[in-house]
Amino acid sequence: MGKIKEIVINDANEKKKSEQPESKYEQALGLYDCHVDEARVKAEVERIVAEKLPENDNLETRRFLLGSVELTSLHTTDTEEEILAMTEKVNKFDSDYPDLPHVAAICVYPVFTELVAQSLEIDGVEITNVSGNFPSSQSRMEVKIAETQLAVADGATNVDIVLPVGKFLSGDYEGVSDDINELKQVCGEEVPMKVILEVCDLGSLSNVKKAALLSMYAGADYVKTSTGKEKSGATPESVYVMCQAIKEYYDKTGIQIGLKPAGGINTVRDALTYYTILKEVCGEKWLTNYWFRLGTSRLTNTLINEIVGKEVNYF
Repeated sequence: MGKIKEIVINDANEKKKSEQPESKYEQALGLYDCHVDEARVKAEVERIVAEKLPENDNLETRRFLLGSVELTSLHTTDTEEEILAMTEKVNKFDSDYPDLPHVAAICVYPVFTELVAQSLEIDGVEITNVSGNFPSSQSRMEVKIAETQLAVADGATNVDIVLPVGKFLSGDYEGVSDDINELKQVCGEEVPMKVILEVCDLGSLSNVKKAALLSMYAGADYVKTSTGKEKSGATPESVYVMCQAIKEYYDKTGIQIGLKPAGGINTVRDALTYYTILKEVCGEKWLTNYWFRLGTSRLTNTLINEIVGKEVNYF
């Protein structure tokens, strides 16, 4: 009898679940084809890189990429002295290389926000904070909200949060979206917010597309690939799928969303690959250093070297 009773209860629970109305976010996902053919994506990425990347492999694009870098320091060992030195280099770069674009942003932990805000002298360089219990997003919502409020109050002009991946993988799409939306409300309209999908943990490209779309409907101003703290970072395939989601969302809503590849961007060719994918999938409208950001610090000196034609170890 016990087993029969258990089966009846389980059947009743399943029926109850099936009768529950879809959330507005699940309804939103239903507007898109979220089944991604991974083999087709891989083939399409290979085609784009082979056919289109060479035309972008030039000095002008390298200058653009330099101006899209978010100069980042997110180490356990970061000190006030190191963050101040990095900020002062950004200030000095503007006078040492007046013909080159400055970086798009300085990205640090919230504890250093006020220091950067008080020290940064260059107009047009944003102050990006990772917030909301970066990199795991595993804390109480009250803590995430408080940290983000303090970051904005201290002078953060961009905020990067992490998608609550555990909630996503358990199918709690409403919970995921509500978390993102609450933090966007803290940021307000004046402070753009990026949602880091942590693509290496999502399990499939179909999930990457779902996570990107949920983030956008919940209030993300950008979608970002990775924290740089997990087993891998951005991949051409994940960026391609995110670009597809961005473009499809724009076509349906008229709302433009930015892109930030991050994690494992080690070579100029890596950066050119992501630039080329964005250009081909989304179009020229996204090719500004507002809508396209690169989460990499190690590439900054390499780009400068290739632009000026000599070895420079500036940052």
